[in-house]
Amino acid sequence: MKLKDLINLNSNMEHFAQLDIESIQTNSRLCDSKSIFVCIKGYVTDGHKYIPDAISRGTRVILMQDDGAKPSDTANSTQHQEVLYISLPDTRAALGPLCAKLYDDPSSKLSLIGITGTKGKTTTSYLVRSIFTSAHINTGLIGTMYNIIGTKQIPAVRTTPEANEIQPMLVQMLEAGSKACIMEVSSQGLHLSRVGGLRFNTAIFTNLSRDHIGDNEHANMEEYAAAKAKLFTMCHNAIINIDNDYAEIMLDSARKSQLHPEIYTFSTNADKKADFTAINIQKHPDNVSYDIINNKQTIISHIQVPIPGLFTVYNSMCAFIVAYIAGIDLQYIKDGLSNVFVPGKAENVPTGRDFSVLIDYAHNPDSIANIIDTVKEYARRTVIVFGCGGDRNRPRALMGKTAGEHADFTIITSDNPRSEDPESIVRDIEEGIKQTDGKYICIVDRRKAIEYAIDNAQPGDVIILAGKGHETEQIFKDHTVHFDEREVVAQALGKVK
Repeated sequence: MKLKDLINLNSNMEHFAQLDIESIQTNSRLCDSKSIFVCIKGYVTDGHKYIPDAISRGTRVILMQDDGAKPSDTANSTQHQEVLYISLPDTRAALGPLCAKLYDDPSSKLSLIGITGTKGKTTTSYLVRSIFTSAHINTGLIGTMYNIIGTKQIPAVRTTPEANEIQPMLVQMLEAGSKACIMEVSSQGLHLSRVGGLRFNTAIFTNLSRDHIGDNEHANMEEYAAAKAKLFTMCHNAIINIDNDYAEIMLDSARKSQLHPEIYTFSTNADKKADFTAINIQKHPDNVSYDIINNKQTIISHIQVPIPGLFTVYNSMCAFIVAYIAGIDLQYIKDGLSNVFVPGKAENVPTGRDFSVLIDYAHNPDSIANIIDTVKEYARRTVIVFGCGGDRNRPRALMGKTAGEHADFTIITSDNPRSEDPESIVRDIEEGIKQTDGKYICIVDRRKAIEYAIDNAQPGDVIILAGKGHETEQIFKDHTVHFDEREVVAQALGKVK
């Protein structure tokens, strides 16, 4: 695309009008002569510092923040050495729409489904995709664990990629024959305008609870909720869980949206008169089943999902409504829900013994409580093995307190310590569990912690390995090691006679 077709140029910029542009970059190392370099002020560094590097790689167009500093020798020139500098009030906000234009607005050619919430985004995305696959709809996915494009499954770097990464991914999905894309939309993705320029057909609110509060994240719950609510100004259909305390904020955002989305509410409480209500809920050790009614009329009976817990009812209701309003046949919906597999989400690891092992991504107080309480309904004893990630603003003491109050036995260990001291993180968690009567032990080495849990397992125990889920690595300050909990469990079982 020619620069003049991408950006409105004034008369003193006409010299650059015929430049060919093929990419928009925020990383100077990826720049070349056909790139635009967009300077982003981040938490760690400032993109304006890398203007010289971008120019050295051939870039001739630089988008700067109004208050950003050009290299000192170009401070008084906008066309120094054949380089065009354009100042904008907010380069983050401009990035998404600019990328959408460069890539010919791919989200308008897909049914784009955005899912936001503290918990349930990943599971819901897999539930929706399973239904669409059952209905023979080629569907891409952008999420916490993987990005799926056609038959390719690519490990994800972050839940919601940067805007200049999302747009080419959508193009690749279209080229692979996809008709829909499901995207996990994080609060950071919304707050930092990563989803700018996208056209969401449907947006889903799963729930909101305390998480992502602190330095470099959200200042408080109000800011966190406001970030989530932005998604409902960007969609044509809004699906909202009204059993959550923050539902009204999402509803208000949808009602005030200039897009005037259709709003669909759901609940497990018939008194709330939601558009869709789950009734006759049956919880089992390895699945849940329920019926869905709409205006007191049964739409579909005996939905069964092979993931235990009440949270599965909520997540699968989201998926049901997405498919239902899209006109997908009810049998396809039931088949998709009953055949879903979500890596690292209440994932049962075969033991061949009289105790069970579950791997789950639970990594905040609410999700820890949910998975323990779900397991308690059928376990003789619940044992949880978990830690907290380093360099993250997680409420560590509260995590410990939650485990102590809910589990029969807790093993505090490491997660991904990153640059922090693993023992220090464990001590932070321990401060919380000390406030309870919960039984526990601290074993900093995660492999040894898992081995301890298996060595000391009793008949009827369910051991929950929480926090890492689908991950297959453990991150330390100066190195990363392969760490797949399925393999660790198998090895530990081999040692137990």
